[in-house]
Amino acid sequence: MTEPFPSRDVQDLGRFGYAQELFRSMGGFSNFAISFSIISILTGAVTLYGYGLEMGGPLEMTLGWPVATLFTLLLASSMAELCSAYPTSGAMYHWAAALGGPASGWFVAWLNIVGLIAALAGINFSCAQFVLPFLGITASATNVFLMFGFTLLGHGLINHYGVRLVALLNNTSVVVHIAGVVAIVSLVYWFAPLQPVKFLTTAGNFNGRGPYTWAFLLGLLQAHWTYTGFDGSAHMAEETRDPRRTAPWGMVIAVAVSGVVGYMLLIALTLAIRSIPEVLGAKDPQGNSIPAAIVILQTALGAKYGNTMAALASIAMWFCGLSCVTSASRAVYSLARDRGMPFAGLMQRVNTKHGTPSAAIWAVVVASLLAMVWTGAVPIVTSLSTVALYLAYVIPVALGLRARLRGSSWPGLAIWTLGRWGVPVNCIALFYTSFICFVLIMPPNELAAKTLGGVLAVLAAIYLFEVRHKYKSPEWAREQAANNGAAGA
Repeated sequence: MTEPFPSRDVQDLGRFGYAQELFRSMGGFSNFAISFSIISILTGAVTLYGYGLEMGGPLEMTLGWPVATLFTLLLASSMAELCSAYPTSGAMYHWAAALGGPASGWFVAWLNIVGLIAALAGINFSCAQFVLPFLGITASATNVFLMFGFTLLGHGLINHYGVRLVALLNNTSVVVHIAGVVAIVSLVYWFAPLQPVKFLTTAGNFNGRGPYTWAFLLGLLQAHWTYTGFDGSAHMAEETRDPRRTAPWGMVIAVAVSGVVGYMLLIALTLAIRSIPEVLGAKDPQGNSIPAAIVILQTALGAKYGNTMAALASIAMWFCGLSCVTSASRAVYSLARDRGMPFAGLMQRVNTKHGTPSAAIWAVVVASLLAMVWTGAVPIVTSLSTVALYLAYVIPVALGLRARLRGSSWPGLAIWTLGRWGVPVNCIALFYTSFICFVLIMPPNELAAKTLGGVLAVLAAIYLFEVRHKYKSPEWAREQAANNGAAGA
């Protein structure tokens, strides 16, 4: 990248009223890598494989994944255009504030933060579950939680000590994910006895929860939890060169590549299943449940190679958690910089030596630990994170569509643009994502609904009695909101 980009980017950021405090050292590949790493097909698709299989059988993998991929691409494209117009670390928070006013921005910021913290809890807890068998350690509840805490600590330390190291590790993560999928798929096809292709159309509901169509929809949690966190590219806009072009492409390409590579992985795992009941009911000698993907790999490739492939998946999960801490800490930092959260002075502080928001990083780590203690189960915390994040995604897209229909000039700020396809793409993405959010808080994930409802009630009370009297959103966002005719701006 040529030298004029950083100075031009600094001037562009200055138009939003912000100084360049974070190190702007990321190129296009590194920006893509952070979203690709947080999506992490070897985390979401593998961790919740058993959940998806239980709900919808092999057909869930064959049909559910491409459906989720298509509609997520439409959502990512809608967000990419907004990112190009407003390339700041605040991402969805700033988009909503500029298009809907302070209240919209503040709620989106907190939904984003809550969603990322819950996602981090699910990612690292799953990583602990996968790595313990490889280490020969009993996967008891205590051991899993201790490994979970140790993993969080490592992620906090690495994020604290430098964005350059995080960028390097994210680049490595792309290689690990793609090489890992290629290794698993190749070994399965070469050495494992496979089911006939027609097995992929088996539509079984193995938990007896309602009609098959409803169970299939519930099983989409597997795909949609995987497709969260692609906003990481937008959160890193202030640390990326030429962000109006690079960050939008980072989000869209991350979803597209994950869709193709993830489908290869799911089809291979599904064809390698010997017995669905055995996969879903497997337990270790101590009576602890074994993740379905590990069972498939162990029975298909033998215990030695199966555990090795599971360890490879756990490495990918580790990278995913690392990137999630990065993204979540930037969301906290951005809101604190605008004085929109408690202890804002501390949370916006940037370590002058390492160029990272250290207090925000450790706040995210501690909050993720507490989130796992509260929910206690991976499907619950993943459902909570998915719905919270998708709400943070669709609100600014809806506000952008409203402003676009009113003749707003905001699309003219974007270099990466949908053009005349903006309205239909926005409408389809909003309808589908809103429907999925409703599905994913239905039983058996009602605790996620109750927790999210509690979070929203607390946020509403805090905003009504405290925040609305003090918080005004950034000046540039207020000006944009006024231009866009947003109420309450």
